[in-house]
Amino acid sequence: MVGMNTVMMMLHNGLFAIVPAVGFALLFNVPVKALKFCAMGGALGHMLRYLLIDCGLSIEMSSFIAAAAIGFLGVYWSQRFLAHPKVFTVAAVIPMVPGVFAFKAMIALVEINQQGFSEPLLAALFENLLKALFIIAGLAIGLALPGLLFYRRRSVV
Repeated sequence: MVGMNTVMMMLHNGLFAIVPAVGFALLFNVPVKALKFCAMGGALGHMLRYLLIDCGLSIEMSSFIAAAAIGFLGVYWSQRFLAHPKVFTVAAVIPMVPGVFAFKAMIALVEINQQGFSEPLLAALFENLLKALFIIAGLAIGLALPGLLFYRRRSVV
């Protein structure tokens, strides 16, 4: 059951996911007509990921599903507006890049270097590093999934 607080947090996440999506779209020189679709993709992907996390899925699986949804949406938009799917999808996935986990892993590594080896620091390093790597892998595979399904030259079987 999705409560009112979850809906408000989804809207909050979606609203703030628009900023990096449009920023990276501008950085990647996306055409002006496609910027609103990058913003919508970023917001929808981030909102879907938040909803899935709220429903109990891990952040890695939620990121994979949200990236796949953005990929499928990008394929639809690309066929409708005659542009490459990456125009819509790459900037839309940027808000889901796990910067916090990578930063925490880096901080743990720096503390190990300064303070010496300790098991809690090593555990924090590996926990955050593996989480960041699996999220990035989920994003990459999720974005590639529609291309693997729709743009194959040979049949699957």
